[in-house]
Amino acid sequence: MSSAERPVLEVRGARKSYGAVVALDGVDVQLRRGEILALLGDNGAGKSTLIKALSGVISLNEGEVIVDGAPHRFSSPSDARRQGIETVYQDLAVFDNLPGVANFFIGRELARPKRLGALSVMREREMARRWEETMRELRVSLGDPHGLVGLMSGGQRQAVAVARAVAFASRVVILDEPTAALGVRESANVLRLVASLPGRGLSVILVSHNMEHVTQVADRAVVLRRGKLVGEATPTLENQERLVSLIVGSQTDVNLNA
Repeated sequence: MSSAERPVLEVRGARKSYGAVVALDGVDVQLRRGEILALLGDNGAGKSTLIKALSGVISLNEGEVIVDGAPHRFSSPSDARRQGIETVYQDLAVFDNLPGVANFFIGRELARPKRLGALSVMREREMARRWEETMRELRVSLGDPHGLVGLMSGGQRQAVAVARAVAFASRVVILDEPTAALGVRESANVLRLVASLPGRGLSVILVSHNMEHVTQVADRAVVLRRGKLVGEATPTLENQERLVSLIVGSQTDVNLNA
């Protein structure tokens, strides 16, 4: 298989349990290059557990994660980031008391000389320049890079978190409910941003309960239920009802791409 045909990210036989509770039960998922893959399922289906395993937050009991054909065992989020995987969780993990540019570089601040550690001098102008360059490329308008994130709208805060992930990811961006609690206009802006990511050479895993948004941007959808993968489909208007049936369990497990 050529590198172009090989999945950029794959999980095989993923199993994870918490005592008697089985969160993942033999899940196999592939993410193709330049693809936006929707990960669907009701609460408790195993979606959060799966993305945490792919992000290095938790370790699987069984199974393996394969990045560009090579198996990896992530013991921390830093391990996943080193493989070019960035995740934006629903709570965004932004700091309201810091400006946008500081949130953008949190944990990755540009400083010199690095050998001095905490005594290094922040390269604030360079960070502001890179922030503004990234926002311009992503067509995101947030105004003053030194404005506090706590004073931004929900959509702007989401844009900061997504832009941060995009700037540092080299392979995959995982988005957990990126349009939750956003209005129509802000949701449209975030979806436009998500749709642009394959054009930047990135693949996307999109977790969402909003079937309309999934239909707008996703190339393929996979459905988890009670820790198992129960089906997949191209998310079209014609397939929406069948996807919902898979999610709630009222339809026999089936591949809907035919």
